Amino acid sequence: MTDVPDLERHGHGRGCVITRKASFSASHRYYLPELSSDDNAARFGLCALPAGHGHNYELIVAMAGGLNIDGMVLNLSEVKHAIRHEVTDQLDFRFLNDVWPEFDLSRSEGCLPTTEALLRIIWTRLIAHLPIVAIRLYEQENLWADYHGDAMDVYLTIRTHFAAAHRLARVELSQEENERIYGKCARPHGHGHNYFVDVTVRGEIDPRTGMVCDLGALQSLVNDIVVEPFDHTFLNKDIPHFANCVPTAENIALYISDCLAKPIRAIGAHLHKVRLQESPNNAAEVYAETPRLEAIPEVLHAMAAH
Repeated sequence: MTDVPDLERHGHGRGCVITRKASFSASHRYYLPELSSDDNAARFGLCALPAGHGHNYELIVAMAGGLNIDGMVLNLSEVKHAIRHEVTDQLDFRFLNDVWPEFDLSRSEGCLPTTEALLRIIWTRLIAHLPIVAIRLYEQENLWADYHGDAMDVYLTIRTHFAAAHRLARVELSQEENERIYGKCARPHGHGHNYFVDVTVRGEIDPRTGMVCDLGALQSLVNDIVVEPFDHTFLNKDIPHFANCVPTAENIALYISDCLAKPIRAIGAHLHKVRLQESPNNAAEVYAETPRLEAIPEVLHAMAAH
């Protein structure tokens, strides 16, 4: 047996991405002093109420580097200390509007403490201490943002769901041929799923509102274009597109992407990706633009799975 040098035995120099999860509870309010109370209410809805509202935030930090002689990218105690000192100790149980100067709206450069703006500022505070390659911030399980240091560009994701039935079969084939291709999914009366849809948009953060796009408008678009037409339907019969197109998870995701791309551009963002979770074991992802696979390491998805 060939002896392995000590340094190589511990993986010294080999590249790796590690992640660290942290959490904090904080409140915030969306209210711009240059707008009237009525205009703020119209623009931000309940988020403009005087008392503000709170969230249990979850932060995921991805860091990359070569393994040191101890077999680690970084000492996790030092990682934990850096995140705590630079982020969570400053934000936990705080009113975000009053915490950091970037959120001081009396300054012309101040912006609202949205999820995406908060995430970008967290990056600027951590990058001097940790070799971060991507960070994700969950405001709640159905709303999160991703950032990887690309100027003002941020990815914002909303999650929604609908229940629908479908049958996987090609009309030009016999039942026997369809069952050979699609198995049980080709049975004549179909079957149902509780679908989860993640819609990811990309864009620059508005320097005043702190938003990639109007979140309420985005949620309304997804509800009007996807949820309402799809929910509690038999896709093959109730959605004209699927009369001649097999409603596989892949095709459903593609159709949703095609339907959303133009309306999302109209509200100032770019549709980046649609992810359709058909069951705990099956999902399909469709990129509406050239995927930036290096932007959001897959380890984030694995660690942050909800």
